Amino acid sequence: MYVFDTAKHHAPHIHVRYNEFRAVIGIPEGDRLDGELPVRQMKLLQAWVELHRDALMADWFLAVNGQTPLKIDPLR
Repeated sequence: MYVFDTAKHHAPHIHVRYNEFRAVIGIPEGDRLDGELPVRQMKLLQAWVELHRDALMADWFLAVNGQTPLKIDPLR
């Protein structure tokens, strides 16, 4: 998640990196807005988004208002 990152994707979203793959994932649904991820990693990520939906949305509102998002436990 990047501060003031609303130029291309106006909806709440996160940026994801996995090896050589990059994707932009929407919050709260976990839908892929851009890029690619392997199927298995995408399913894991969608489960992670569901578990952390409230924290992700709170961080989105911080970020679009120029504040630093809080840390959320990564997908392991």
